[in-house]
Amino acid sequence: MKLKFTKMQGLGNDFVVFDAIHQQVELNEEQIRFLADRRFGVGCDQVLLVEPARDEHTDFYYRIFNADGGEVEQCGNGARCFARFVHEKGLTRKEIIDVGTRKGAIRLFLKGDQVVVNMGAPILEPERIPFRAAHASSTYSLQVEKQLVSISALSMGNPHAVVMVDDLSVAPVATLGPLIETHERFPEKVNVGFMSIRNPGEIDLRVWERGVGETLACGTGACAAVVAGRLRGLLDEEVKVHLRGGDLVISWKGGAEPVWMAGPAIRVFEGEIEL
Repeated sequence: MKLKFTKMQGLGNDFVVFDAIHQQVELNEEQIRFLADRRFGVGCDQVLLVEPARDEHTDFYYRIFNADGGEVEQCGNGARCFARFVHEKGLTRKEIIDVGTRKGAIRLFLKGDQVVVNMGAPILEPERIPFRAAHASSTYSLQVEKQLVSISALSMGNPHAVVMVDDLSVAPVATLGPLIETHERFPEKVNVGFMSIRNPGEIDLRVWERGVGETLACGTGACAAVVAGRLRGLLDEEVKVHLRGGDLVISWKGGAEPVWMAGPAIRVFEGEIEL
């Protein structure tokens, strides 16, 4: 089958996006891994599907597949690219777009060259992350091989562990990241953020994404890092997050208030591929 796609990126976190409204798109894990392969396929961190709404309260449904072929619940940079895609393709004229996901609806706002996303309230209860712990806490001790690592654990629609480090340039992202990703206390695996705080309004962040590896940016990871820092009393309500691919602005008032994310989303090229 031949499928039309659009290559998009948000701060270097890149996506192959399919309009699954005007063409039939049924992908298996092998095909997704092929699409994501940077040597033999198109190359991307995730594959995104734009599908018809599944209820009367949303405009579209949003599906995300990691480079390893597994379907996941949420992707913040992908959400911004989703909004830009449906608008540029003429699938909607709305500048406020409600989108269904596996973890519930999110709201996307198109504001010039920026896309602002209401990511919903963070999930802190261990059983809902999911994370194996007796009770909720702002920090947890995690035994990783022979070392004890202090983490924050929460969900932004997908599970995150946040590790604070002093020097991000020498953080053990490639070694500690996969060990935490597959740790037995995270039954659905986890995205791992390594955060260094510049000041209460600015942080640096690198993220090891489950099923992908380190990416240039991670929207939900940026949200999770700010929530983790706020819960520890270290960050302001609005924080600029410096990622390797660029900057996001994340804001959270705390409690049951939603986390807001603002950043760019860019179309790279259009293509057609035979699978």
